[in-house]
Amino acid sequence: MLNFVVIDLGSNSVRMKISQIGPYGDFKVVGYQKKFVRLSENMGKEKTLKKEPIERTMKALKEFKATYSKLKNVKIRAVATAAVRQAKNQKYFLNRVKKELGINLRVISGAAEAYLDYLGVVNTLPVKNGLIMDTGGASTELIWVQNGNCEKRISLPTGSVLLSQNYNLTDQIKASDLYKAMTAAELRLSAVPWINNAHNMPLIALGGSNRTIAKIKRREVTDNINDLPDIHGMHLPADNIYALFEKLVSLDKIGRTKIPGLAKIRGDVIVGGLIPISLVLRMLQIDEVIFSNYGIRDGLLYEYLQNKDAENVK
Repeated sequence: MLNFVVIDLGSNSVRMKISQIGPYGDFKVVGYQKKFVRLSENMGKEKTLKKEPIERTMKALKEFKATYSKLKNVKIRAVATAAVRQAKNQKYFLNRVKKELGINLRVISGAAEAYLDYLGVVNTLPVKNGLIMDTGGASTELIWVQNGNCEKRISLPTGSVLLSQNYNLTDQIKASDLYKAMTAAELRLSAVPWINNAHNMPLIALGGSNRTIAKIKRREVTDNINDLPDIHGMHLPADNIYALFEKLVSLDKIGRTKIPGLAKIRGDVIVGGLIPISLVLRMLQIDEVIFSNYGIRDGLLYEYLQNKDAENVK
């Protein structure tokens, strides 16, 4: 059995998923860890990774390594997305990770990130036509799926952390700040040349901010954390999302963190994180959202399995 380790370093969190792959391509997930490191914190206009977020990230990666180092027959895929992709001190950070931890972090392009999201979704949900949306901390990926194929994809440099910090949405929110943030995000979204092709199509949402919607709504169904419905494949009407967004905007940071299903660490960035999906739903007149619990990490696994299949055919 091969232990396939995927490390996904995002702008807000770093995750590790370990899957055991059998000789015939069968696999099962045997380990998962997640740490909120907020790597993109205070990057600012100078786009520089700051000392404290770097130290938090190094600590998390060290813990991940301690876990997978105990395993035999290990193959590692470690990728970094928007925060590192945009950082001017990217080389320093990558060299430090390599030197201190021996981890080769590969910075992937926005287009590659979007395609991995696509692989993760279409291999786990019956998606024929639709728009996949992944809202992260420093980027938002959009993928237009037509007849099951990845027709168009794009990564926009806007996300939960950037919108929240750049437009003062972290605590009590002023209407003027919210207006500026939504206007800026709408300009980016409306500039996507093919976005109207997804008009009235199903929207498949993933990423920490979007999944938080599903986590909040399922806690309204039951308080029993051992009996929570799976968010993968969950459907929600757009009206529910608009109502939740309005509620979150009306609360300060402490008030938001008291909402069941919302991780306390997201209290200061959740409003910025829900701006893109709220805008897309209105722009494209989409009535319902389908949530996916699978994305880039699973895309890396399916990419590996597809490549192995191709090798076996040769």
